[in-house]
Amino acid sequence: MGILRKLFGNSTTTDILELLTMQHAEVDALIAAIENGEGNKRALFTELADKLAAHASVEEQLFYPAVMAKQTEEQLHEAVEEHLSVKRLLADMIAIGVDDDAFDAKLTVLKEQVSHHAHKEEEAKLFPKVKKFFNSDERAALGNEFLAMFEDMMQSHPYRNVPSETDAAAELPRVR
Repeated sequence: MGILRKLFGNSTTTDILELLTMQHAEVDALIAAIENGEGNKRALFTELADKLAAHASVEEQLFYPAVMAKQTEEQLHEAVEEHLSVKRLLADMIAIGVDDDAFDAKLTVLKEQVSHHAHKEEEAKLFPKVKKFFNSDERAALGNEFLAMFEDMMQSHPYRNVPSETDAAAELPRVR
């Protein structure tokens, strides 16, 4: 599982915030590798698209519902809209392929959108709230569940589902 396996090894607990931050870093590294021509562009993009698709899907199905509260509601609704924007861009990139003249321009826009969402919105604003409301055991349990879902999803090339996920943002539960 790439960097996650190397960093977490056989650990039995994985803090959700550390896991998500590491996945963000892995996506950044894949984008940089594509930009810098480090390896097979098509293979790198497929890996990037798979990881982005699985990451967004598991956040929408597990993480966001788990951290939905009055203090996070507006931010989570914005997050699923950001995911939708990334999915639409990914769908375009999948459709045109890595050899198209527009691919690199779209990769630059994808990089900007992902960076804003991951680093400025989630890591800087959402994660401190989650850390305040969830203790380390709760974050570890959520991290373990997230990682299991993510790894399971990665078995089936989740990027293939992206074009069918571009009509509307994911539904989120209401604040209780």
